[in-house]
Amino acid sequence: MPSPAPPTELLPSERAVVLLSCVLSALGSGLLVATHALWPDLRTRARRLLLFLSLADLLSAASYFYGVLQDFAGPSWDCVLQGALSTFANTSSFFWTVAIALYLYLSIVRAAREPRAGRLLWAFHVVSWGVPLVITVAAVALKKIGYDASDVSVGWCWVDLEAEDRLLWMLLTGKLWETLAYVALPVLYFLTRKHINRAHEALSEYRPILSEAHRLQRRASVADKKLIFIPLIFICLRVWSTVRFVLTLCGSPAVQSPVLVVLHGIGNTFQGGANCIMFVLCTQAVRTRLFSLCCCGCLSQPSAESPAGPPKAPASSKTGKSQGSRHIPDELPST
Repeated sequence: MPSPAPPTELLPSERAVVLLSCVLSALGSGLLVATHALWPDLRTRARRLLLFLSLADLLSAASYFYGVLQDFAGPSWDCVLQGALSTFANTSSFFWTVAIALYLYLSIVRAAREPRAGRLLWAFHVVSWGVPLVITVAAVALKKIGYDASDVSVGWCWVDLEAEDRLLWMLLTGKLWETLAYVALPVLYFLTRKHINRAHEALSEYRPILSEAHRLQRRASVADKKLIFIPLIFICLRVWSTVRFVLTLCGSPAVQSPVLVVLHGIGNTFQGGANCIMFVLCTQAVRTRLFSLCCCGCLSQPSAESPAGPPKAPASSKTGKSQGSRHIPDELPST
């Protein structure tokens, strides 16, 4: 790997755009976590995996926000701390993204049963949290995390470009897993999508005689199928950091291109926001509930001032709604 290039200057406009991306991603990840906490009937196993991905993205966005805000000009203790947090969260996000794709493949194509899926979830936790933690602790202990002159970042700290074996640690702390995800995600996506299309074709001629319960079950699976778009979001956002990484390896001055810098900054920080757009704002059931929650919040103040009505009537109405929702919980996650 050639000697490090001069530091990439981060313009105020570039910083503002990337900081906004961090804020939106943090808000999006927080909203995904909130919807999971508010509505238990939306807690499918696939959306539980999405919850863990959102937690990793939330930590990643927060650490990147601090790094871009500081725009480190040299090594320091908070540079190492921020670099360690972002390395752990970013690598964990890679693993959880692949875990979601693998779960979809096993559950849809291989029809994994409940006990096997439970063991698989524990394996995902061990790998997706444990491996990034071990790598990050080793990198910090060996003093490999530090100032990188914004050539492979956008203001934040990552692998110290002064380290002789910096290429090895860039691979271990992110780029190796990111490259493997580029290969694994499209393959798993293609196999899962192919299986879904075949299933739809097989069911098309028998669809008129399917029972209502079967139709509800198929609509309930739409949300899990929609999670297939996570790999597409991942690749579209992450490819720009890979481009700058390759340019850094080649010693190309194009690594300091303002367009690439902004795309890299948005791509590394906005996955939580993109997932929120796809699985909250563009999901009808979740979007309807959020609007209802906001409307109830707006109407709660006037209703609090009015005299209290008979307690039994609202209670029975609420009970009726909750009972009705028990018959159609599988419809709610559909889009």
